[in-house]
Parts: sequence; C-alpha cells; structure tokens
Amino acid sequence: MFKIGDKIVYPMHGAGIIEDIEVKEILGETMPYYVLKFPVGNMKIMVPVNNCSDLGIRDIVAGEILDKALNVLKESKNDLDSNWNRRYRENLEKMKSGDILDLAEVVKDLYIMDREKGLSTGEKKMLNNAKQILISELALARDLNNQTAEDIVKDCLKE
Repeated sequence: MFKIGDKIVYPMHGAGIIEDIEVKEILGETMPYYVLKFPVGNMKIMVPVNNCSDLGIRDIVAGEILDKALNVLKESKNDLDSNWNRRYRENLEKMKSGDILDLAEVVKDLYIMDREKGLSTGEKKMLNNAKQILISELALARDLNNQTAEDIVKDCLKE
C-alpha cells in the first residue's frame, strides 16, 4: 500500500504524487481512494486503493532503470509491423504494461518513424502521450521541472 507523498506511475496517465487518501462512498460502496496529483497537465484523479495492482500502478523508477530508459531512446529503431493497426495495438499494450523500458521503446520507435515517413494521426497522438508519460516520470524521479525533463528526452532522441 502506498502512502501520502509517494511518487507513483499510473500507466497511460503518467507519474504523480499521492496527495491524500480519502474514504468515499461511490455507487453504494465505501472504500479508500488515493487522490493522485499529476504535475504534467495539473490533473487530479481518484483511484480505488484495492485496484492499484490491477491498474499497474507502481513506484516511480530511479537510478539505473531510469538511465536504461533514456539509453533506449538513443538506440536504433526496432523492426516494426508494417500494418499500422497491428503496430498501434502492440504499442498500446507496451504503454499499458507500465514498464518504463517498453514506454521508452514506443517513444523512440514512433519518433524515428515520424522523422522517416510520418505517422498517422492516431500514432502522433500516441507518441505525444507516451512522451508526456515518460517526461512526467523523469521529472518526478530526478526532481526536475517539466521543461528540463522534456529537453533531456529530446536530446536523447536526437542522438
């Protein structure tokens, strides 16, 4: 169980901080909820404490794993499925997994593909979303502002 002040990652939403734990009655059921504040986008959401593992919520990564994720951004593109629909679904599954290395791979592959031949509207949106999730975790893990974290990600992608 997490506590107030913990920095966590909610896959598909990004990194945030547990601001409060509230007991709420919703649809006739009373249970505790984490109140999560996401610095990127200044968004707040409530997540049932009991659903955290099902949703893939985890602690933010630091140190070596974060460095590995940044290094993934510097690698060459993987061989991707030429069918955009299958490729989109595969990338979506990687993002839903909550694994930062998978997320970095999605950012890198879509970024390179966008530079080489462009992306569909859906994949552009996915790239922007994946990049924001990665930036939010980097910012919280290294105690950076969002612009600095974004600049680090952009620098890694340009290498």
